[in-house]
Amino acid sequence: MSDEANPKILEPDLWSAHFSAILAHSFDAIVSKDLSGNIHSWNPAAERVFGWSAAEVIGRPIDIIIPEDRAREEASIRERIRAGEVVSKFETVRVHKRGSLVPVQITVSPVVNAAGVVVGASKIAHDITYLVEARNRLSESDDQFRLLANSIPQLAWMADNEGSIFWYNDRWFEYTGSTIEDMQGWGWTRVHHPDHVERVKIRIQRSWDTGEEWEDTFPLRGRDGEYRWFLSRAMPLRGRDGRVSRWFGTNTDITDQRRNQQQIEMLMEEVNHRAKNMISVIQALVSRTAGRDFGESLAARLRAVGRNQDLLVSRNWGGASLGDLIESQLASVSDLVGSRVRVSGQLDFTLSPSAAETIGLAIHELATNATKYGALSNENGEVRITCSVQGDREQGRLLIEWMESGGPPVIAPLRTGFGTVMIGRSPKMSLNAEVELGFPREGFFWRFAAPLASVRALG
Repeated sequence: MSDEANPKILEPDLWSAHFSAILAHSFDAIVSKDLSGNIHSWNPAAERVFGWSAAEVIGRPIDIIIPEDRAREEASIRERIRAGEVVSKFETVRVHKRGSLVPVQITVSPVVNAAGVVVGASKIAHDITYLVEARNRLSESDDQFRLLANSIPQLAWMADNEGSIFWYNDRWFEYTGSTIEDMQGWGWTRVHHPDHVERVKIRIQRSWDTGEEWEDTFPLRGRDGEYRWFLSRAMPLRGRDGRVSRWFGTNTDITDQRRNQQQIEMLMEEVNHRAKNMISVIQALVSRTAGRDFGESLAARLRAVGRNQDLLVSRNWGGASLGDLIESQLASVSDLVGSRVRVSGQLDFTLSPSAAETIGLAIHELATNATKYGALSNENGEVRITCSVQGDREQGRLLIEWMESGGPPVIAPLRTGFGTVMIGRSPKMSLNAEVELGFPREGFFWRFAAPLASVRALG
């Protein structure tokens, strides 16, 4: 038979030499001790791991490397060894000669004599300092990631390579009021708006299948039951082989930005509309004013238009109160307001921009005519302006009355001029108003009545 089939049994002295070589070249500390805990052997690796030389420790208690808080652990090991039990590998710490702690993995086995009696223990200790440091760095990195993920204002989440979400940051749970059990896998669909969820599922599944970055905008339901709009993105994390191992996603609340953008677009449309109206008004002013003191009349009317614009701009085109509008258009007779010009009634009513323009120009024309020909053309005449709202919000009307008295005897005009258009025809056509002009000898009057729906500011 060959030597391989019938291996030779080593002689005792060769066994001793072979065992000594193993002890000497082992990377692990190998220590033997008796049942009292006294050290009998200490290999070179034990010197490297614990700092003590064999000469310093042989014959001394193993307690020299046992931390005080691990005394019970060592006592338990001795008890198990006496019972002939092998103590399987476990992690613990031991004391270095310098006093520092050394993290180790330890296996302890009983040593028996020829009669099978346990006489001691053999301990193998593997230094796991680098493993513990790596584990600590990983744990620290994980803690830092969680701190970062929970401090950002966005909702954040992670999914596996098939798109099943397994982790969310605290912001997600704070906003949705859900739990991780609710949201596992595709549970996130529960907080999506029913009008959008199918579209979102189709688009995100396409990214799961292709590995393409994902972006979408949709509403998510908060714990209060209200929906807010979110801009959502997901990036794939790829391994060295280029395959997607997981996805990292965020949801950014854009409700306010979306609302602001819509408001800006609405205001731009309003500005565009107003600009076109302004051009039409100026064209009408020019055409109607031509031929009779053109420069002065046109300038006055343009100033009236400008005052309207200033008032509306100062209110961000949200409308203007009736009282502010009347005050701005009485600028040419402001010294008479409160004495010969009296304004009363429901002046806090808010007009829409279009209504403010039309009524403002009408008040300007009335004030101009009163100054030139009516109650304010002498020293004694007076003007009373009364405003009121009648009826409910849906069926009510805004009433404005201009009454003159004490001026020169009134004579009805023989022809209709541009001023009459501004105070009569224009309010009728643009605001669906009823307008009455009166020319009794004792004083001119103008009565305006329009549906609230055509003059009231929105909101």
